Amino acid sequence: MIGLVAGTEAGALAARTRALAVLRVRSAALALALLPAATAVVLAAGSATGHIADGSAWAAARPAVTAAAVLALLLTAAVAAVVARARPALSPTVPIPEETAPDLYRLVRDLADRLEVPPPSAIALTPDCDSWLEDRTHPAHGPQRRFALVRPRTAAAPVLVIGSPFLWWMRVAELRALLAPVVAGTGPAAHPDIAAARRFVRGLDAAVAVAAGRPPLAFVGWIARLLLRACRDHAAEMERGVAAAASERAQAVDYGLRIVAQEQVGLAYAGWDRLLNRVALPAWRMGRWPSRLDAGVVSALTELSRRDRLAEGFASRLGERPACDLLEEPGLIDEAASLLAARLFHGGPPEPGPGWSPVAWSQYPQEVVDRKWRLEAARLHRVLDEIAACGAAPGSPQEAAPAPPAAAQDSAPGAPTVARVLERLTGPAGGGVGEELELRLSAAVAREAAREERAAKSGALGSPAGTWVDGLAPLFPLQPPRSGRELLTDHVTAMVCCAAVDTAGATPGLDWLDGPALMVGGARCAGLAHSVLSLIEDGDGEPLRAWLGDLGVRVEKPVRLV
Repeated sequence: MIGLVAGTEAGALAARTRALAVLRVRSAALALALLPAATAVVLAAGSATGHIADGSAWAAARPAVTAAAVLALLLTAAVAAVVARARPALSPTVPIPEETAPDLYRLVRDLADRLEVPPPSAIALTPDCDSWLEDRTHPAHGPQRRFALVRPRTAAAPVLVIGSPFLWWMRVAELRALLAPVVAGTGPAAHPDIAAARRFVRGLDAAVAVAAGRPPLAFVGWIARLLLRACRDHAAEMERGVAAAASERAQAVDYGLRIVAQEQVGLAYAGWDRLLNRVALPAWRMGRWPSRLDAGVVSALTELSRRDRLAEGFASRLGERPACDLLEEPGLIDEAASLLAARLFHGGPPEPGPGWSPVAWSQYPQEVVDRKWRLEAARLHRVLDEIAACGAAPGSPQEAAPAPPAAAQDSAPGAPTVARVLERLTGPAGGGVGEELELRLSAAVAREAAREERAAKSGALGSPAGTWVDGLAPLFPLQPPRSGRELLTDHVTAMVCCAAVDTAGATPGLDWLDGPALMVGGARCAGLAHSVLSLIEDGDGEPLRAWLGDLGVRVEKPVRLV
C-alpha cells in the first residue's frame, strides 16, 4: 500500500510540475506582451516627475514606445479574445442522461468513491472502442447544465466517454474494471493547476483551428502555434503524469479482472472493425445505416468465438449480465450510436431522411445484400455495353458474336447474363478485356463517389449543407480505395450471385464476420471466390463453369438488375 501511494503521488507530482511549466509559458507570454506598456508607463511617469528631461533621448522615444505599447495591447487583446472565444474541439458523442442509465451512473459513482476521486460530471458514449475523460467546461461551449448531476461539487468534473461496443460485449464486472483507471483520472483533473494548464492548451489549439485559412487572423494563428510549441513537451509530460497517477490509483480496484477486461478490449476492437468494414460499409454506401451496430458486435464476436479456437471460452461469458443492461433503453441508445458511427466513419447526415434510412438486421440480406449485388451487376453490364459500343479489344471476340450453344434459345447479345461475362473474360483476349473493365469500373465508381460526396455536402441527403460532423468531413475512410482488380472481382461475383438467386434458388445472406454471403439451403456457399479469381487472373472460366453447373445456375438466363 505504501508503494501504491508513493507511485500515485509521484505521478501526480510530475503532472503538477509540468502543469506549472505550461502556466509559466503563459505568464512569460503575458509579461512579454505587457513589456512595451510597462516601458511606456515608466517613461510617462519619468517625464511627469521631471526625472526625464524634455530634450533627452528617452523623451524623444516616448511617442514611439507609447505607440508600440498600444499596438502590443491591441494585439494581445485580439489573441486573448480569439483564444477565449474559440471552441475547443469536442468528440461527437451520444449523451447519456442519468435518468436513462441510473445503474450505470451508480456503478461509476461507486467506483469513484472507492478510488477517492470526484465522480465524472456526466456519461456519454462514443461509437468506437475507446474510453476517456473529456473536459467540456470551456467558456466558449456555454453552460453545461445538461451534463450536470445532482451533486453541485461535481459540476466542473470532466465527462466520462465510454466506447459503446464495450457496453454490449463486456460484462458488468469487466466494464467496471476497465473504467477504473479512466475514472481515476478525475482526481488529477480536479487540481487547479492541471485544469488551468489544460484549458490554456486547448484554447491555443482551438485558436489555431479558427485562424487557419483566415488571413486577418494570421498573426493570432502564428502566436498560438508559437505558444503551443513552447508548451508542447510540458503538456505531453503532464498528461503522462496524469495517466500514471490514475493507473497507479486504480491498481487497488479489480486488478486481476482488468487483465481479462483488456483481453476483451482487443477482441471487441477486432469484431467492431470487421463489422464496420464488411457489414456496415456496404449499407452506408447505398444510403442505409444498420440501426443496431452494437448488438451486431455481440453476434460477430460470438461467431468468432465459434470459429476461432483461440476465442474458446469467451462465449461462456454471455451467460453473465451484459453491461448494456445498465441502460434503461439499450435499443434506443444503440440506434443513436449507430447513426453517429455512420456520420463519423462514412459522412452520412445527422438525421434519417430520404436516401438515408435505417435497416434492421432481419432486413439486411434483402435490402442491402441483394441490392448491392444487383447494383454492381448493373454497373458491370453498363461497362460491358460501353466497351461494345467502342469496339472490342484487339484480338477479342466481337460483342455481337454468336453465343455459345447453351445460350442460343434464351440470351440475346448484350443481355445481362453470366454467359456474357464468361465469354468476354475467357480465352487469349480475356486479359485485355479484363484490364479495360478494371479501368472503366474504377472510373465509374470514382464518379459515383464524387457525386455522393457533392450530394452530402449540399444537403441533398436530408442534412443542412456542410453539416456532416460539426461541419467536418468524416474522421477517416474505413477502407482504402479498391484497386481495379478488386472491383472487377466484386462485380463478377455480384453477377454470379444474382444469377444464383434468380435461377438456382439461392438467397442473399449475412455473415457477421465477412459481410454479404450467398446462401443455399441455409448454408453458405463455398468455392465461389476461388473460381472467380481463376477467371479474372488466369482467364480460365472452367472452374467457375463447373461451380455454376454444380449449383444449377443457368448462365444464359438474364439476371434481374436494379
